[in-house]
Amino acid sequence: MGSEAMVSEWASEPCIMGIDEAGRGPVLGPMVYGCLYCPRSYQKTLSSLSFADSKTLKEEKREELFETLKANDSIGWAVDVIDPKELSAKMLKKSKINLNEISHDSAMGLVDRVLKMGVLLTEVYIDTVGDPGKYEMKLSKKFPSIKFVVAKKADSLYPVVSGASIVAKVTRDRAIREWVLDETADNIDRNFGSGYPGDPTTKSWLEHHKHSIFGFPTLVRFSWGTCSSYFKDGAEVLWESDLDEEGGSNSNNNGKRQLKLRNVGFTTSKRRSEEIESSGKGRSRFFQARKLEHLTNF
Repeated sequence: MGSEAMVSEWASEPCIMGIDEAGRGPVLGPMVYGCLYCPRSYQKTLSSLSFADSKTLKEEKREELFETLKANDSIGWAVDVIDPKELSAKMLKKSKINLNEISHDSAMGLVDRVLKMGVLLTEVYIDTVGDPGKYEMKLSKKFPSIKFVVAKKADSLYPVVSGASIVAKVTRDRAIREWVLDETADNIDRNFGSGYPGDPTTKSWLEHHKHSIFGFPTLVRFSWGTCSSYFKDGAEVLWESDLDEEGGSNSNNNGKRQLKLRNVGFTTSKRRSEEIESSGKGRSRFFQARKLEHLTNF
């Protein structure tokens, strides 16, 4: 997304880029990484455009600034919107990907995307995730031709990062407002507040939209530790696994493996979901009656 479809004439000049995110902390909605880039010769003019850390601005002002930068032919921008389902899936998979890794991958993806558009990036400024020194080394190793500046509060230090902050925040705000819920229940309320765990409106929404078996609507990042407290009395579910730990079929084995799901799929480093052995023989009656088999090739 962004103005990447049109590569301006100035793209062949040395350019700078700023990268920032919006929505790292909320329990609802996507995390958005945004970037803003422009010719290095435009840097002083950029400083006069009244960009600031998006968190210090009112929504109306952010929207106004976003429309201003979109109309500016000397500025390019792009975003990476990471769906809450993707965030949770990566953080809960067997080989877990933590939020810092997801953030790093998103930022590097934006750099790579803009480079492939033909923009001559020579300097990139980024609001840090984790240790600034280590992050800077990681980026420099990936893109050795670019000078990286990774800093805490970069969105308040460098106008190009402030602009990226506007891009990310406005994109996330609009995504939340226009979110199309996968669920079709008539009683799903759209008044979910800011999405931050401490927001009373968000907390109330989570409490009233939990399901003892199916968990939360897909707008929710169910991998967040915040969510587990809502399911202290959640149903425990047992199901038979078609695959053993090595990925082979268990369909002909006696004493099938079962998985016990507690807390609607939430797992933490302190407690992993239990695995128990079933006392049943062979495949479940449901699969036997329907002659269903697990297939990997069609």
